Amino acid sequence: MKKKAVILGAGKSTRTLPLTETRPKPLLYVAGKTILEHNLQNLIKIGVEEVVLVVGYLKEKLIQAVKNFDLPLKYHFVEQKEPLGTAHALKQVKNIGNLDSFLFLMGDDLYPQKDLEVLAKEERAILGFLRDDAFKFGVLEVKEGYLQSITEKPEDIQKGIVNTGAYSLTKEIFSFLDVEPSARGEYEFTTSLDLYAKKFPVRVVLGSRWVPLTYPWSLLEVQRLLFQELKPSHHEEVEIESGATIKGPVHIGKGTIIRGGAYIEGPVWIGSQCIIGPNCYIRPYTTLGDSVKIGNACEVKESIFFPGVKMGHLSYVGDSVIGENVNLGAGTLVANLKHNNKNILTLINGKYIDTGRRKLGAIIGDGAKLGIGTKIYPGRKLWPNTCTMVGEIIKKDCQKTKKLPF
Repeated sequence: MKKKAVILGAGKSTRTLPLTETRPKPLLYVAGKTILEHNLQNLIKIGVEEVVLVVGYLKEKLIQAVKNFDLPLKYHFVEQKEPLGTAHALKQVKNIGNLDSFLFLMGDDLYPQKDLEVLAKEERAILGFLRDDAFKFGVLEVKEGYLQSITEKPEDIQKGIVNTGAYSLTKEIFSFLDVEPSARGEYEFTTSLDLYAKKFPVRVVLGSRWVPLTYPWSLLEVQRLLFQELKPSHHEEVEIESGATIKGPVHIGKGTIIRGGAYIEGPVWIGSQCIIGPNCYIRPYTTLGDSVKIGNACEVKESIFFPGVKMGHLSYVGDSVIGENVNLGAGTLVANLKHNNKNILTLINGKYIDTGRRKLGAIIGDGAKLGIGTKIYPGRKLWPNTCTMVGEIIKKDCQKTKKLPF
C-alpha cells in the first residue's frame, strides 16, 4: 500500500470562474469541506502519511488552507513557477527524495476512498471510469486489464473507459517526463504515461464513482455523490427551536441555531455558527457553510453556499453556487428554469456552452453584494465583489466589479 502521494494544485482554472478568481480550484467547497480536504482525508483513511503538493496559482492561499486543515500528514510544498503542463508539474518534485512508489492525483477532482484504496494496492496503475460520453476525455485502450495507450478526446468513441487523473506510480516515471509539447504548448503527463506503459505494465483499475469537476455547476453533481453517504449528525451544542422540522439525513454543526418554522429536508449539510430561519425551507441536496444566515421566509433548493453567505428575507435561490461572504439582499430571486424547458446555456471563455442542465441558477463569486429585489436570469455569473442596485435585473454575466454611485 502506498504511503506517499503527489497532488497537483498549481493551475489556474478559467472554466470554473468566477469561483476560482479568488481561490485555487482544489479549494472549491462542497459538503462542508474543500475538494482538497475531502481528498486528503480519504488518503489518510487508506494509510497515506506524506503528501507533496505542487502549488502555483494563488499558492499562499493553498498552503495556508492546508495548514488550517490540521490533518495528521507530513507535507512538502513545491512550486511550479510556469504553467507548462502536468508532466512539467510532476517533474518539479523529482528531487524531493524517497518517491520510490507513490500515488499521483489531480487536485481538482474528487476521488472516493474505496477507489483510492484499490489503486494504492497496485504497483503501477491508472484509475479509469466507464462513461457514455468518452469523447470528452482521454480514452484508455485496454488489453487484458493493462493500459496500451491513451487517446485524447477521440471524436469516434462514444462509450469507453476514460482517464480520471489518478495514478499509482514508481520512481521510473521520472525518466519519461521530458516529452514534446502538445498542440496547446504544454508537456502532458498522458504522453509520459504512454511511454512508461510501453516499458512497465500499468494496470487499469475501474473506479466506482467519478464526477469531473470541469465547471462551477459540476460542484452540484459532486454534492449529490458525497451526499449518498451522508448520515444524520447534530452537534451537541445546537439549538433547535420548537416548531422546526428536520427530515432525513441532515448534518448540523456546532453553535448553529435552527429557528421555529424552519423546514429542512435532507440530505443537507449545515455548518457551524449558522442561523437558519425562522419560517424557511431548505430543500434536499443543499450545503450551507459555516456562519451562513438564512432569513425569514426564504427557500434554498439544491445549492451550495460557501461560508459566510447572508440571505435576506423573502429570497429564493435554486440550483446555484454562492461564493464566500456573499450578501443576498432581501427579496433576491434567482431563476433556474427557462420557459421552453431547454438546457441552460452559459458563457465560458467567450463561448456559450450547453450546461447539460435543465435547471441552473446563478454562480456568484466571493464578496458580491446584491441589492434588495435583485433578480437573476438562469445560468448567469457574477464576479467577486460585484454590487447590484435595488431591483436590478441581471440578464448577462457581470464580469467586472460594478462601482456603487455613492
